[in-house]
Amino acid sequence: MIKHQLNRRNFLKSAAAFGVAAGLPLTTSAAKAKTPAKPNMILIMADDLGYECIGANGGTSYKTPVLDKMAETGVRFENCHSQPLCTPSRVKIMTGIYNVRNYVRFGVLDRKQTTFAHILKKSGYATCIVGKWQLGAQVDSAQHFGFDESCLWHHMRRTSRYPNPGLEINGKPADFKDKYGPDVVSDFACDFMERNKAKPFVVYYPMILTHCPFEPTPDSADWDSKSKGSKTYKGDAKYFGDMVTYMDKIIGKLLKKLDDLGLRDNTMVLFVGDNGTDKPVVSMMDGRKVVGRKGSMTDGGTRAPFIASWPGVFPKGKVCDDLVDFSDFTPTLCEAAGVAVPAELNIDGRSVLPQLKGQKGNPREWIYCWYSRQGASAGTKEWARNQRYKLYRKGGFFDISKDVLEKKPLKIDSLSGDARKVYDMLQKALDKYKDARPAALGGGGQRAKKKAKKKA
Repeated sequence: MIKHQLNRRNFLKSAAAFGVAAGLPLTTSAAKAKTPAKPNMILIMADDLGYECIGANGGTSYKTPVLDKMAETGVRFENCHSQPLCTPSRVKIMTGIYNVRNYVRFGVLDRKQTTFAHILKKSGYATCIVGKWQLGAQVDSAQHFGFDESCLWHHMRRTSRYPNPGLEINGKPADFKDKYGPDVVSDFACDFMERNKAKPFVVYYPMILTHCPFEPTPDSADWDSKSKGSKTYKGDAKYFGDMVTYMDKIIGKLLKKLDDLGLRDNTMVLFVGDNGTDKPVVSMMDGRKVVGRKGSMTDGGTRAPFIASWPGVFPKGKVCDDLVDFSDFTPTLCEAAGVAVPAELNIDGRSVLPQLKGQKGNPREWIYCWYSRQGASAGTKEWARNQRYKLYRKGGFFDISKDVLEKKPLKIDSLSGDARKVYDMLQKALDKYKDARPAALGGGGQRAKKKAKKKA
């Protein structure tokens, strides 16, 4: 094992203390700690976990008691949408900008981009990222994008992510024998919170779970701590349920740590999924089968679970139907911290903090999605939508409330009433981003604007 020296003693102590902790309490404990003036924030993003997988959303295939309790005591959103795939969602949630304007290619975040970590760190927050990176292989990637500390998989290498994981801690390789990757990174997060309990902190946790390979967790009957991992990329989908429940357990561990530190009442916790469930997985929700459609532009690929909790600040049991876009998380975090997003960033997101607090806020009329796995302009897919209707740039207008799989496009010439009004609104939304792709990323928008300016 390659031994790292950075905070090693505290980290290993935390790992031992919290490796088996996963209780469900969501109330503040009697433990006392200095409470920072600004709220702490934890943003958790599960990997390949669709809306249908959470019990509070009507899912019945898996056990998610911690998230269900968070929804019961906090706020649950019905219409949160991600990108259809991991890297595009990561770029969007961290920058607050639609992919059409800044997405380069799979596995990369343009190093010129500003993230919420940059903004919050500048305002005095201690910043940490743990889990899955996948945004650049440079040694300083996480620190370059504003994170003080990092414990990451898929940073400079791709080794095992589950049993006996190979990670990078603050840019230095660290291999863990007889350990489980999600345990290691979540222990690091707990240790970070303990060391920074006297000042405001933000922990961004893009989880390793529940992405394939589907394989046993430490709570599975056939767990083998010495396993080298699945022999196939996908693994066996029968383990997906165990992985969902273990993911939920880890969230419980983080909440328990906040309780133990006396920080729960001053910490906003947001949970979301990065895209739809993987294709081999079939789940039950509200009495019907839901097939995983990761990579698809349908609801199965983009509808994400979003649950939030902040005791005493967010209402209990609130269900919100407002549209939420992944670009909305950056301004939401910033508003909660009392920090303005620099105007020059010209982000596409808008804060949903008012809705989280039970207020009306400034709800969106539509959201927009531009998707290209490798960033190529050819073959891109685009839609704009509201809660009920969706319009694709290349044709296809669907009533999602009646046609979630988008099998029967509506006839445009026959539209009337609300359907016609929404169609016109969504067409204007698409037109707004028609030339938004920068020339440097293969778009023609900037070139067209320059030509127009010269003619004028």
